[in-house]
Amino acid sequence: MTTAESMGAGSEGPGAGAPTAVKSAVRTVLLLEHFAARPGLHSLADIQHDLSLPKSSLYMLLRTLVNLGWVETDASGTRYGIGVRALLVGSSYIDGDEVVAAARPSLDRLSDDTTETIHLARMDGTSVVYLATRQSQHYLRPFTRVGRRLPVHSTALGKALLATHTDEEVRGLLPRRLEAVTEHTVTDREQLIEELALVREQGYAVDREENTLGLRCFGVAVPYRTPARDAVSCSVPVARLTPGHEQTIKAALFEARDRLSVATRRM
Repeated sequence: MTTAESMGAGSEGPGAGAPTAVKSAVRTVLLLEHFAARPGLHSLADIQHDLSLPKSSLYMLLRTLVNLGWVETDASGTRYGIGVRALLVGSSYIDGDEVVAAARPSLDRLSDDTTETIHLARMDGTSVVYLATRQSQHYLRPFTRVGRRLPVHSTALGKALLATHTDEEVRGLLPRRLEAVTEHTVTDREQLIEELALVREQGYAVDREENTLGLRCFGVAVPYRTPARDAVSCSVPVARLTPGHEQTIKAALFEARDRLSVATRRM
């Protein structure tokens, strides 16, 4: 059974204890998530191959979404990608999120204290989604990861969040073999679980060039709920990471976590 079929199962009648799925709505969400995970423009044939949807239905859905601004097309009208209205919805999510709003002063201060790149992210299944970024004071070029989705197991943010779950919960969430983002990524689930025990003990997680070569990241979970769903990280190029700077980053992260715990206490 394809992803589209499994999500559309039950669309012809009521499921056992579950709401009836609306097939067109399911297909619309699948299509938009497909584009979100694959930037750029794609042909109808490629989209149809990836989603295993009927070609005629897919074409009509694409044209409807183009007319509504959710999907964009090239001048020839034969290649498709995510549209500007998706950005408006994503921005409204971040603008209206109470945690993001409460975190802004702490993120600003953490950026000042470390002078490095700061991220706030939220766990979503087996990924972390970036909600806010503060650019390193050492870079001149603009940079942001807001809205980007990365594997939970390859980031300090994700490890910090996974550590707030039990080992059995982690086993139920992650496959035995994990995606290798770089040559340093931990790809064995049991090895990762061993590392999570250390994360719980020391209170922070480390990404050792596991997501981006040349970059080390430190992350802490924000404990306003259990298990935690949000985390904060600080990224620094390995070439600039001295033992003294590392201690400064860890201390600043702990202070930011404590401030955020107070700011999000009633959320």
